Amino acid sequence: MRDVGAVRWRPIASQIGRSVAVWAVSTLTMLALAGLLPDFRIRSGDGDSATRIAVTAAFGAGAFGLLSALVWPVLVRLLLLVPALVLGLLVFFLNGALLLVALRLTPADRPEAAPETAVVVAAVMSAVASATGAALAVRDDDAYRRRLYRLADRRGTARPFDGPTTPGMVFLQLDGVGHDVLVRAVEKGLMPTVAGWLGASHRLTPWRTDWSSQTGASQLGILHGTNHDIPAFRWYEKSSGEVMVCNRPTSAAELQRRAVEHTGDGGLLTVDGASRGNLFSGGADEQALVLSIATRRRRRENRSRAGYFAYFSDPANAVRTALSFVAEVGREIGQSTTARMRKRRPRVARGGLYPFIRAFATVVERDVVVAAVMGDMLAGRTAVYADLVAYDEVAHHSGPHSRDVEKVLQRLDRAVALIAQVAEHAPRPYRIVLLSDHGQSPGETFRGRYGLGLGDLVRAGCGLPVPRRAERTHSGAEARAAVRAALRRPVEENGGRHVPPGRHSEPLVLASGNLGLISFPDVHHRMTKEEIDARHPALLTTLANHPGVGFVLVASEEHGGLVLGAHGAQIPVAALDEPGDEHLGPLADFGPGAAGAVRRTHSFPHTADIMVNSWYDPAEGEVLAFEEQIGSHGGLGGAQGRPFLLAPVALSAAAGEGEELVGAEHIHRVLRRWLRECNGPQVPLNVPEDPSGRRVA
Repeated sequence: MRDVGAVRWRPIASQIGRSVAVWAVSTLTMLALAGLLPDFRIRSGDGDSATRIAVTAAFGAGAFGLLSALVWPVLVRLLLLVPALVLGLLVFFLNGALLLVALRLTPADRPEAAPETAVVVAAVMSAVASATGAALAVRDDDAYRRRLYRLADRRGTARPFDGPTTPGMVFLQLDGVGHDVLVRAVEKGLMPTVAGWLGASHRLTPWRTDWSSQTGASQLGILHGTNHDIPAFRWYEKSSGEVMVCNRPTSAAELQRRAVEHTGDGGLLTVDGASRGNLFSGGADEQALVLSIATRRRRRENRSRAGYFAYFSDPANAVRTALSFVAEVGREIGQSTTARMRKRRPRVARGGLYPFIRAFATVVERDVVVAAVMGDMLAGRTAVYADLVAYDEVAHHSGPHSRDVEKVLQRLDRAVALIAQVAEHAPRPYRIVLLSDHGQSPGETFRGRYGLGLGDLVRAGCGLPVPRRAERTHSGAEARAAVRAALRRPVEENGGRHVPPGRHSEPLVLASGNLGLISFPDVHHRMTKEEIDARHPALLTTLANHPGVGFVLVASEEHGGLVLGAHGAQIPVAALDEPGDEHLGPLADFGPGAAGAVRRTHSFPHTADIMVNSWYDPAEGEVLAFEEQIGSHGGLGGAQGRPFLLAPVALSAAAGEGEELVGAEHIHRVLRRWLRECNGPQVPLNVPEDPSGRRVA
């Protein structure tokens, strides 16, 4: 009986010991800060007695700790409707206010701290207390598990879990990480967690994107089962006169609505699912930093509690992220300065707000999404899909194989490792799937090589004056979208505007990586080659014969559709069904999958009047982006169309022997199958596929 009692009281004694240790360290931290900061003084009632000062610091540290534990969670819950970035800034001021209150509660006579100093002191003390608690709990599994539940605001799930014991699924999308980039990173030792999975617990499979190799088309197909009529990242719809942009909240909401209407199904995550950091919800009930809901009124069902509260419930999280944010801004400024001084080529401008956008993508967005996924696993959710955009953002400006992105890949691997570690403490087993939505192809910009942009070339082909200084196309699509979702800013650059048709209006030129779209707003239908030649006889010839253009797709009254290339080459779209490279013409260098991708896009109702894919060098894998990006995606050519799927070997193979995974819709069907495998019976039984009676996703 004595041994049983000792075992019962040991966790309590251990917890008391850790609390006392954290209190002692916090007291010493407060004393040290009082000695270092001139605007922070701890004075006893009768002078400068060291004992009284120490007692005052102990009272102050204890009061601050209690307020942080009891009052702080209530304050954060009251502010859940505040946008994520605003809440992140408020954290510091609220934390400083709690410190001032704690100092007023001490028995000493007027401990003093200037308001701005209180913010600094509170931030340092929160960070030290959090680090101390984590260090003391790391060797105690029970303490570590309780800490995870507390950080994720899942105290209720610490009780015995009464949900399903079948495995849950976590899908982590490493945005823009191509198959070859992942393999190379593993070989160089940059991603040890992924390296440990390869060949042991997980199976790596490449897949091929559609012509529109970008997050909007891929993620809509993966989460909602269809990306029909998504010709690019941005395109003009003549029926409404609107420019659709995948990272525009109203466009994302409309695309999701169309997908649900097209399939008759809510999405991959409709059964007990969570969507984190994505463009689309996938039908999930729990959502955080999801763009398609950014325009909705802030209600209880879309205020992203699991994402924000899980992250901000510990003020030390905001402190760590703020420091990392500043460090990342400095890192980007240093790297861009070095590239400019060494005159590296290719290179694009990286000034203005870009360092802050990069820091948001690589630090803030990552931390909030990872914390949300942790909370989802500790709550025992059935399916979680999360997007980490860090690599894609940096690769656009630094290049997909640069040293800059290697650091990003290392940090992504650590995030994956943390999620895998948390899965060990979840109330149900989890199978973690890593995947990407597209890759990135290197190469200089079209403007950098030829001194003019695609819009300039189109104007020249139409006989219109070419401005000396053309408007630049903004880049950083995914990160800018995440920033605006966090700020609840519904309108972005790069389109989203209404373009009213006018008589003989000028052509509208839009860019999506190395894919260009040209539309004539005054013509209400998709123009044919014959109509375009009649209006602008030199335009199609100018485009098709330009050395920076790989091929051009246009409708035709005679042939239905034509792929145009240099020196008068033209291949009817119908001929792309025939086997053999001799029928591919200008598409031959882009690989056999190009024919099917072009043929499918040609059938879309909102395909542009003229679709232009840039030149592609199959030897070097390089393309020419029509945007200001030296790592690009959005069209055909190279690694941008070859993402990956890394799944546990406990799941069925993604593709059969000799089968190739083609298109995001195919990936959706694979993920659906895996969810059924997890939710269904684990051994062959003569019972219905889902004995729980729940609708299977």
